[in-house]
Amino acid sequence: MTLRDLADLVVPFALHVAMAALALAFLLVIWRIWKGPTLADRVLGLDLITSTTVCFIGVIAIDTGFTIYVDVAIGLGLVGFLATVAFARFILVQEKKDEAASHRLEAGDKAADEGSA
Repeated sequence: MTLRDLADLVVPFALHVAMAALALAFLLVIWRIWKGPTLADRVLGLDLITSTTVCFIGVIAIDTGFTIYVDVAIGLGLVGFLATVAFARFILVQEKKDEAASHRLEAGDKAADEGSA
C-alpha cells in the first residue's frame, strides 16, 4: 500500500468527520444565540457562525479541489471580523448610554430625597 492509497482512504473519512463536527458546532452556536442571556453572547455566537462557515467552506474546498472557495472563505472571514468589531462598538455605546441613564436616575432620586427632607 502506497502513501497515495492511504491518503485516498483517510481523506474522505476525515472530511466526513470534519463536516459532522462542524455541523454539531453550528447547531451548538445556534443554541447559544437563541438562549444567550446577554447581547455579548449573541454577538459571540454570530462571530462563531462566521468562523464555522469559513471552516465549512475550507472543508468543501479540500473535498472539491476548487481553490476559488479559499478566496470566498478569506472574504467571509474579513467581513465577519468587521461585523464583530461593529457589534462590539455598538455594545460599548449601549453600555455607556445605560450607565449615563442610571446615573441620571440616581441623581434624580437624591434630589427628590433632598427636596422632601
